[in-house]
Amino acid sequence: MKNPIFYIGFAAILFSSSCSEDKLDEVNTNPNAASAANLNPNYLLADAQLRYGNTGYTQLLYQAPAIQAIASTFNYYGNGDKYVNAGGFTGYQAQAFNEGYTALSRLQQAISVANTQNATRFANTVAISNIMKVMIFQRITDTYGDIPFSEALQASQGIVTPKYDKQQDIYPQLLTQLEAAINSLDPAAPTATGDLFYGGDVAQWRRLGYSLMVRVAMRMTKVDAATARTWTEKAAAAGTLASTTENALLRTDIAFGDTQNASSNALRTTDDFREVKWSKTLIDYLRTTSDPRLGVIAEIPQAGAANNANQGLAGNTAAAVQRGLPNGYDLTGGAFDIRKRADYPGPTGTGADVALLGNYSRPRASVYIKQNTPAFLLTYAETEFLLAEAASRGWSVGANAATHYANGLRGAMQSLAQLDAAATVPAATIDAFVVANPLRTTNALQQINEQYWLEASTTFNFFEGWFNWRRSGFPILVPVNYPGNVTNATIPRRIIYPTTENSNNPNGYQAAVANLSGGDQLTSRVWWDR
Repeated sequence: MKNPIFYIGFAAILFSSSCSEDKLDEVNTNPNAASAANLNPNYLLADAQLRYGNTGYTQLLYQAPAIQAIASTFNYYGNGDKYVNAGGFTGYQAQAFNEGYTALSRLQQAISVANTQNATRFANTVAISNIMKVMIFQRITDTYGDIPFSEALQASQGIVTPKYDKQQDIYPQLLTQLEAAINSLDPAAPTATGDLFYGGDVAQWRRLGYSLMVRVAMRMTKVDAATARTWTEKAAAAGTLASTTENALLRTDIAFGDTQNASSNALRTTDDFREVKWSKTLIDYLRTTSDPRLGVIAEIPQAGAANNANQGLAGNTAAAVQRGLPNGYDLTGGAFDIRKRADYPGPTGTGADVALLGNYSRPRASVYIKQNTPAFLLTYAETEFLLAEAASRGWSVGANAATHYANGLRGAMQSLAQLDAAATVPAATIDAFVVANPLRTTNALQQINEQYWLEASTTFNFFEGWFNWRRSGFPILVPVNYPGNVTNATIPRRIIYPTTENSNNPNGYQAAVANLSGGDQLTSRVWWDR
């Protein structure tokens, strides 16, 4: 696989032009060919957003089962479910890195083309691209640790083996670059027509930018609380996302055959659809608090193997019958075969038509298993939970912790309707639950971050659920201890760098690995993970 950091260099060559071409070259040049002079940078912005929002399969294999949101006995889900390197699928560990840098190169190219053509005309395209760059860089560094940053995307300037910047050096720059990008948004400038999130709405991008500022700042609570406080308070004062209608979602038009949210795409395959279930940890948590989301997100398939595999056949959504699959089990007949657990509910069907896992809850097909299921990237509820934590720390973020928490809890339930109308929780039900479950004065941080985990899990934003679990330590999860696991029975704290980096950029890679306590392992911790 080519190193994605090289892309911008090739793009620069592709779109470069010269005034010294002779007449024969001019005659033989296609006047309609793409170049820096005629390429619309909005196309590049849209492509970057698609790539960033469409890395869901890797989080389904690793992050989702690691935080015990989902569970599966299927072989390659063992990467996150059982902490084993399932053969043939470790390449997905590189997806956030490779797709992230490809998306970044598209954005850098969009900025370059925009500035070449008309900086005023494309001012908002450039501003949104720069906000997107911060969002993507944060995901990459939070996944792996030290990454190419200050020298990334500069192959056209001859830097093809960029240094790996330390994460503690990257984070302050993310904040200052983000602030500059937000300030460059111009309501008087033309709309960024390539924006797939908000259709170029500058006011919404401003609020998204400040919500992203909260996310970046709050990641530093354990390593630089003073800086975290300064930037969180600044973002709260400026105005963050105001409701679930402003959630940053990636949608595409299935009429044109577009796909998005690779998690949903993966779950439409037969094996995944039958064998990926909600985790017992998550289902039990919902049941303990009589959470109305339990009867919205989950279903027990109808009896029999054929029915279990039928994606058009609705299951039983009654909250009382939902049952989560424990993490760390298989169907191989050994000691960890799920059928040997005392609480195994038994198969469904008779004779050859038996569904071994049919009595466990799967993600509701009509809600999650659709081609046009939106990908959630940053939400109002997520922001409100982080502000609730900030307020509980005594920081000045407008409302008090209890109010922000209630906003987050209400928003988390309301957001499900954006997956599908079938996932709508009635407003009266939401109000009653929020009133009955206020933020407690004791263990407030635990309560807030458990709800953050639940919101990220039920919206399939597993990257963020995993990041925040690593930062906060909540919910308190019991790791599995499956034979052959590579983490000494501990939940993965990061993802291993792409194997190609040691050959493509050995000096940078080796410096980054040396900065990790324990080396390039799933169990090593990045700078902010303390």
